[in-house]
Amino acid sequence: MAKQVLLYKTFSCPWCHKTAEFLDKHKIKYKAIDVGEDEKAAEKMVEISGQRGVPVIDIDGKIIVGFDEPKLKKLLRIK
Repeated sequence: MAKQVLLYKTFSCPWCHKTAEFLDKHKIKYKAIDVGEDEKAAEKMVEISGQRGVPVIDIDGKIIVGFDEPKLKKLLRIK
């Protein structure tokens, strides 16, 4: 079953771009949410992560703060 992946990001964040590239490379479908443009999404991101920094990745309700390739691989079951 496909995982639900949400990427909370901003346009100018290099680690957000790196995360998107990683997901694209591994053909992981995800929804990107620009918290610089969407105030309600920014509030939701802070609620689930406890902080304002990006990227925040939500994989089926499990939260990763920042680009953490080992955690991404583990949660997405990528070798």
